[in-house]
Amino acid sequence: MATVDECRVALRKLGEQFDEVDQESRARHVVERRISCHISDLGVTFYGRIHHGGLDPFEDRPPADGLPAEVKLTIGSDDLVALVNGELDMGRALFGGRVKVDASFGDLLRLRKLL
Repeated sequence: MATVDECRVALRKLGEQFDEVDQESRARHVVERRISCHISDLGVTFYGRIHHGGLDPFEDRPPADGLPAEVKLTIGSDDLVALVNGELDMGRALFGGRVKVDASFGDLLRLRKLL
């Protein structure tokens, strides 16, 4: 089981990977959304925001505005680290039940283009 700090590092790395997505793809596929990432085996939830400018750093406390996340991920700590490191395929993880996503169908299609 990965630690909370290892999950923080993985989410930071995810933000760095998102920064590498070209501006044209961002313009076509990114809609501003609040994101929560619940690490099921640690009982910790991280909160972030995706927008045309990038992926804001994830925090382990809810945003001050109190608004709920439109995109909610649930994943185990080891799976999060493996996914970000390219050792776990997102499609297989979704279909295998290792990652759960609660989002609108449109958001799922947009995120698929970026992952």
